[in-house]
Amino acid sequence: MKVYKEVIATPDAPPALGPYAQGVKVGDTIYVSGQLPLDPSTRAMIAGGIGAQTERVLLNIQGILEEAGATIEDVVKITIYVTDLDHFDEVNRIFAIFFPAGEHSQSLPPARATVEVSRLPKEAAVEMDAIAVIGSGHGAADMY
Repeated sequence: MKVYKEVIATPDAPPALGPYAQGVKVGDTIYVSGQLPLDPSTRAMIAGGIGAQTERVLLNIQGILEEAGATIEDVVKITIYVTDLDHFDEVNRIFAIFFPAGEHSQSLPPARATVEVSRLPKEAAVEMDAIAVIGSGHGAADMY
């Protein structure tokens, strides 16, 4: 069986800033390119602090995943890039809204890395990329 690469494009996330796709789907796996806290309709940086920027990034990722037939619960790995690790707690607070974990959660959190970087495009404070597998988020409640 031959598997093909499919480019994912959606108006629910900002267009790529360079010669790359918002996301790529290969089989049931989706690779989401680094997302910045840009408003999809205006392409402007989201006003507000790290919390607002983190939320916008995750909403952009969610939009790309939905275009590819996945959900945010299908994310298996995410990498977070921040310009200041002092924002770690606030990033985690917003992250937990999208990826609740624990005994009463219906989903399992993804694997994750957080990396402090010196600078991000458009002077963003946060950027994330993600890998998802369609359908992997279902049945998580059976694990508890």
